Amino acid sequence: MDRDALKAQLEAIIYVSEEPVTLGQLEKALPEVTREELRAALEELMAAGRSPARGLEIRQVAGGYRMYTKTEHHEAVRKFVRSQKPPLRLSLPALETLAVIAYKQPATQPEIKAIRGVDPESALATLLEKGLVVTAGRKEAVGRPILYRTSKEFLLRFGLKDLNELPTLEEFEELARASLGEPETSPAREPPSEGSAERTEAETGNA
Repeated sequence: MDRDALKAQLEAIIYVSEEPVTLGQLEKALPEVTREELRAALEELMAAGRSPARGLEIRQVAGGYRMYTKTEHHEAVRKFVRSQKPPLRLSLPALETLAVIAYKQPATQPEIKAIRGVDPESALATLLEKGLVVTAGRKEAVGRPILYRTSKEFLLRFGLKDLNELPTLEEFEELARASLGEPETSPAREPPSEGSAERTEAETGNA
């Protein structure tokens, strides 16, 4: 197949797909094209997307290829999206809990509580409902608490290829505001007292 025709077909397939398109899926859709030819064409498409004249780019995320708006155009896109429908919002406690799981995963509820100083049960329920975290078995410890980790949806929402691309915590918070909308405000809470901190450590030790 002509290289330009191949790139056009790949671009069209990736554009219409709601999930990242894997090389395996592309091989099935285009059996006459070798994996090496697919890789080369995809690399050319990704390189072309880096041109300042392009508003879209193809990225490798979550084990496949997906089309995204370019970072420098996010503000314009955010303004448009907000004018059309409310963004997926997270409360501040949910965002803090998501950050703990993202950087400490897999993590249990007592471990998250030890870091945040408050019970994350409600925040965990929200994150599970929105598909940003999933359960990952149970920890081999007293009580066998449930382990939580980030999901494939988390990678998609934040435009990450895998967890190795996680930015610094400060950058993550900025990225979260851009990807999920400004966090909903919540009442200010007092920092945990010395006694409560001791109780939290004890609970973590028993987890």
